Amino acid sequence: MEYKQTLNLPQTSFSMKANLTQREPNWVADWEKEGLYSQMLNSRKGKEAFILHDGPPYANGDIHMGHALNKILKDIIVKYKTLQGFYVPYVPGWDCHGLPVEHALFKVLKKRKDEVDQVEFREKAHEYALKYVGVQKEQFKRLGIFGDWDKPYLTLTPDYEAEIVRSFIELYEKDYIYKGLKPIYWCLNCETALAEAEVEYEDHESFSVYVVFEFKDDLSSLFPDVKECAAVIWTTTPWTLPANKAIAIDPKATYVVVKGNGKSYLVAKELLPQLVEKWGWSEHEVLGECLGQALEGKVTQHPFIDQESPLILGDHVTLDTGTGCVHTAPGHGQEDYEVGLKYDLEVYSPVNYKGCYDKTFPLMEGEHIVKANPKIVELLREKGVLLFDEKVAHSYPHCWRCKRPVIYRATSQWFISMEKHNLREEALKAIKSVKWIPAFGENRIGSMVEQRPDWCLSRQRLWGVSIPVFNCQGCQTVLLNAEIGKRIVAVIREKGASAWFTEPVTSFIPKGTKCADCDGEEFAQEKDILDSRVTSMKNIFCGAIVLIFTRNQETNKIVCKHYAFHEYKASRKQRLTKK
Repeated sequence: MEYKQTLNLPQTSFSMKANLTQREPNWVADWEKEGLYSQMLNSRKGKEAFILHDGPPYANGDIHMGHALNKILKDIIVKYKTLQGFYVPYVPGWDCHGLPVEHALFKVLKKRKDEVDQVEFREKAHEYALKYVGVQKEQFKRLGIFGDWDKPYLTLTPDYEAEIVRSFIELYEKDYIYKGLKPIYWCLNCETALAEAEVEYEDHESFSVYVVFEFKDDLSSLFPDVKECAAVIWTTTPWTLPANKAIAIDPKATYVVVKGNGKSYLVAKELLPQLVEKWGWSEHEVLGECLGQALEGKVTQHPFIDQESPLILGDHVTLDTGTGCVHTAPGHGQEDYEVGLKYDLEVYSPVNYKGCYDKTFPLMEGEHIVKANPKIVELLREKGVLLFDEKVAHSYPHCWRCKRPVIYRATSQWFISMEKHNLREEALKAIKSVKWIPAFGENRIGSMVEQRPDWCLSRQRLWGVSIPVFNCQGCQTVLLNAEIGKRIVAVIREKGASAWFTEPVTSFIPKGTKCADCDGEEFAQEKDILDSRVTSMKNIFCGAIVLIFTRNQETNKIVCKHYAFHEYKASRKQRLTKK
């Protein structure tokens, strides 16, 4: 007798083969035909609601493992809470705007931003996004995800776009939003500004240079034995040296003048041992020391440009690496910008949107900074101001979308202030009132918000919802008021966001409107695009300001309500009950 015949196994008519590739599509089709999701929802009408606010995927291609992980886990929650007896509507949606869609379409077209007409490109982007909304919808259904697939929310529908614009205008009128010249992350490949949250850090190899700035001022009052001296700065971005405006030092640190190889240099005392070793000095002599604050205002000469670079005091100066003398270019760094404001330094960036030097740096005009980097190093060597150089591997910011290194570059952008109306403080309070799973999320988000600079809203892209303001052609003063705001919203609600680029200015501005500053009567639409994260529910001002997008069941239109966090908390229970 065969061994298997001695086993008392249960009898079943189930097939030994699962044949899931054939059977699963039939199950999904049956669920859709029976309206299983609607049956589940209707069976829980009147019960306590459980709302899963789902950040939408980008409509820019087929789904991948990240989509599957995201949607399956959320589907488990929806079904679990339904089985618990809750009323759990799940409205899927898609973020159809922004860089991800634009980036994918440019790959298909095999063109760059400056090779296409914006209006025509926007039409193609609209079609492209809708195509992948359909593709992803069927792929999510195939995963067995339950939801209101016939009525998703799409950020490219005119009613949604109008609400985005209305929300921006409301925040502008409440003085949360401003335009300013500041250094921001800039992707040279995508040719656009990036917010801090769109930057990822990867290993990168850079030039590391120690550069001499000769003192023009007499230092004998501080160092009696010193006749000639130079401050030594350290940087891993030699291409920013043309934008240098000062040298920052730590006011509380001790600085020394050290003589080596026949010359005298100013560096932080704490860093001297490791610098001497790196520079390979066999002998050196310390000629004197003083506190950093005593050096404030002393002037050095830029190593290859006819300009002065004064010593300034900065709390951001650290003594864990470098020389203690920090190369300061307010147009190419956030901390440089902040300390530069205190000393009224020029926010100067000689680099254009493509990453090439402009005419303000004629020595290398038109040269891309990547190619210019070694040339700057060579120039320093020729001038005799390069004390030491090497290549170093370090963590460096990269674009989240194209994965290329990014730079800090000063441009005129639109920002949400984290300080006005105590937004940062309110956000931190809101974070503490939330239950975080896992618990360490509270500290992670809290520290992020605590250090977050003002949020850069503007993008130099072609596809998305434009920033709805006008600029006076005579003096560039911004024009936006309640009446014009209502007109803009009305036009976009009727014709969509592309109307901003196709309709004449007179469609938005009443006849006879004049600039408040110069009485000019000619205005042009702002060309920058809003950060696509504004158009989705992924970013809710860290809880301090909440944008709630809901669908009016009678009119089938998207409605946006704007709450301060305390208003949102007070109204949430009432709104969920109404739903």
